[in-house]
Amino acid sequence: MNVHIQPLSEVTNRARSALVKELGVTDTLRFLSQFRAGSGDYTTEREQLFEGESVKTIIADIKARRNGRASEK
Repeated sequence: MNVHIQPLSEVTNRARSALVKELGVTDTLRFLSQFRAGSGDYTTEREQLFEGESVKTIIADIKARRNGRASEK
């Protein structure tokens, strides 16, 4: 079975056209604006934010906050 793989630019153009046809220009732009790349380095920020934390302590903190009390650190 041979599958034709289209260039990404062609797929992108076809997807935009389909969205505009279905949603209109304004709602297409609103939809696509959700997926814009952010700034910063998520990996570095995450490592700094959770430095010294384990998954267990993070989960315990989430559960404590859901129950209305801060976890002890």
